[in-house]
Amino acid sequence: MELIDLNSVKRDKWCILVDKSPVATWFQTPEAYNFFRGLAFVEPFGTAVVDNGELKGLALGWIQKDGSAIKRYLSRRAIVFGGVLLCDDITAEALKALLLKLKNDLSKKAIYLEIRNFNDYSRWRIVFEECGFSYEPHYNVQIDTTSLESVDQKLDRNRKRNIRKAVGQGVVIDTEPSNEDLKRYYAMLTELYRTKVKTPLYPFEFFERLRKVEGSKFFMVKTPTGELTGGLVCVCLEGRAVYVWMACGEDRQFRELSPSVMANYAGIRFAAENGFSRFDFMGAGRPDDGGYGVRDFKLDFGGTLVEHGRFLCVRHPLLFKVGKLGVNLMKRL
Repeated sequence: MELIDLNSVKRDKWCILVDKSPVATWFQTPEAYNFFRGLAFVEPFGTAVVDNGELKGLALGWIQKDGSAIKRYLSRRAIVFGGVLLCDDITAEALKALLLKLKNDLSKKAIYLEIRNFNDYSRWRIVFEECGFSYEPHYNVQIDTTSLESVDQKLDRNRKRNIRKAVGQGVVIDTEPSNEDLKRYYAMLTELYRTKVKTPLYPFEFFERLRKVEGSKFFMVKTPTGELTGGLVCVCLEGRAVYVWMACGEDRQFRELSPSVMANYAGIRFAAENGFSRFDFMGAGRPDDGGYGVRDFKLDFGGTLVEHGRFLCVRHPLLFKVGKLGVNLMKRL
């Protein structure tokens, strides 16, 4: 058994693992790695495990920091989107070696390591826990898009009405936004994150670069005269899933066009019409969130509420508590 750097993984071997892994996502592909490496504001990390000459597992993520020097120090976190990429027959020993290598490599770089699962990892949970990862319940909403007819049938009555009205008003879905469209969209997202989400938003560079990445897809919602009203930013793993990374819409200003509904429906319809098995909302809050309106909005599209959770490994408990208090305080302001 051997642990190797991601730069040493041959692309063909990597692609084979993606194809045959039952828990593959776009976020663990070579395209994702190249994208992360091209961003100035994050530090990508990762490692892979080879057993008997075969690539059996791989973990890819990034370290992110925000704000001033003090805030950056207290916000250092390592995030693995989508979950660790694993072969169906990976041994417990190989998985342990992979996870322990991740922990050791990140011990001085990040306060904590969080693995956000978009698939079911229950059969490997005990191995993660033995390696010091606690399981944190977290919801997600996923929509079966194997049939467009089924997708439309499962839509909430109100969402169907929103869509009919918007189509009647001449709403336009643009999948090739101009630079000006992208800047306008970013301004909308910035306002959303400032007033409601209250967590840091990626720099504009993120969107500029993502638009050029294989597997990315943008759905911009416009008025009949071309005015941008909202949009959806997705990444896609061929044959598997379309993942919603960013979404927003000026629903109050453009009530008749329902931009948030139309943006999501455009992505869902794209998935159903292009051979993707599911549309993934990438998160729907914790079970103890109570009245989580965003979750209800996502469920209105006919999806299934799943609980694949997250694996959390805190390397510096005191700093983790301080950082968590700071985030909670920001959201209350």
